[in-house]
Amino acid sequence: MSDTLLVTGASGKLGRLILDELLSSNRVTPENIIATSRETSKLADYAAKGVTIRTADFDDAASLDAAFEGADRILIVSTDALDAPGKRLRQHLAAVEAARKAGAKHILYTSMPNPETSAVLFAPDHLGTENAIKRTGIAYTILRNGWYMENLFMALPHALSEGKWYSAAGKGRLAHIARQDIARAAAAALSSGSTQSATYTLTGEASHDTDEIAALASNVTGKPLEVVHITDDALAKGLAAAGLPGFLIPVVVSFDTNTREGHIDMVTGDTKQLSGRPLTSLADFLKANQAALAG
Repeated sequence: MSDTLLVTGASGKLGRLILDELLSSNRVTPENIIATSRETSKLADYAAKGVTIRTADFDDAASLDAAFEGADRILIVSTDALDAPGKRLRQHLAAVEAARKAGAKHILYTSMPNPETSAVLFAPDHLGTENAIKRTGIAYTILRNGWYMENLFMALPHALSEGKWYSAAGKGRLAHIARQDIARAAAAALSSGSTQSATYTLTGEASHDTDEIAALASNVTGKPLEVVHITDDALAKGLAAAGLPGFLIPVVVSFDTNTREGHIDMVTGDTKQLSGRPLTSLADFLKANQAALAG
């Protein structure tokens, strides 16, 4: 295709996977890819392959204007700025405005499932960004990314070492998805050339509750793991005792609240529809990462 594709946050874990998928797809040449980051030195390997590397700081509107120049299809990968209220949304709105000023033909954005009703504390950032994109009048693709399987590394290794997993998610279910599968879908959407506006919710192919995940992890590692169901308040106290930064505690607790209340209990075929590839099952993911889980 002849469109120039741009990926923000390209030096991050998801951004690099998306670049790899674009380069291996044979749908786009390196010369038609722009990769942006605050830390462009981390993208030297892509520059060597012919990808255009540009500096883009979401807190510097002028840098975004310069970085987005000449891009036809822009994928805005959501930032991780959670340390100050409103900061993340301000960053996203600046990127959307830069895309509009650049004359982009299509804006893509990595959002989250059900931001309209989600109990996750940063859901309004995503909903606000989606609405800003729609107000531009530019064709868009919203990718509502489900919870990564990789996120389980934040809790499972420690839980397995202790034999207990403290959770406030109750019997709530969610369909974790591998980051690689998200990257394949995002790369396919970015390089598709589609001129239609669409919203996709990217999930794995099966949902599980915490007890089921614990059983899978126990089976893979051979370590017993009991889920201890607790309240949000008890979880918050435990996270504080473990040394988690104060600003993150209510955010992490809201993940379990959201799951327990059923706001992320959905399984869709959108990921496979976009990528055309089979998805990684949670069981296979845990087996592939047995050593990391066992600690």
